[in-house]
Amino acid sequence: MANPTMTLIASNTVGSGGAGNFTFSSIPATYTDLKVVISPKADSNPYGENFIWYELGINGQGSYVNITSRDILNNGSSTVSSGTNNSQTMFMPTTANSNNFGSTELYFPNYTSSNNKSISVDSVAEWNGSSGTNNAWGLSALLWSQTSTISSLTFYARSGSGTSFAQYSTFYLYGINNS
Repeated sequence: MANPTMTLIASNTVGSGGAGNFTFSSIPATYTDLKVVISPKADSNPYGENFIWYELGINGQGSYVNITSRDILNNGSSTVSSGTNNSQTMFMPTTANSNNFGSTELYFPNYTSSNNKSISVDSVAEWNGSSGTNNAWGLSALLWSQTSTISSLTFYARSGSGTSFAQYSTFYLYGINNS
């Protein structure tokens, strides 16, 4: 029976002024799987929404390049399922409630294999406002259609929106060995 071990590879807390994106670079190819845990919050709300989405780029490619997904989303009042090339199921609350941060886990099994890479995403955000949606969650199955080893991951605050990751948003990268 496998006895997996999980090792913290890198972590980051966003400083004052926020950050439009964050990258884990030079990811070692010494593990069997990767896990990323993010606690994000948006610094602005350009769309008048309670939540803002953020996007993923792999190995220096732009957000969602060569990535397809199947998503199940719930915005607090309805659940929808979709297939898209631009998954937006990684949520972060906006500044409408300054005390709330979202929670996202991404899992990358066999990230060094010479096959296309599958990725699972579990994301949730809460907004304790007096009106509008009070929570949102999303589950995604992604496929990165590339055979190279994953060596960097970039998380973009919703591209083109003027939004960035707010101060105190956190990013953790773990390596997992299944021995």
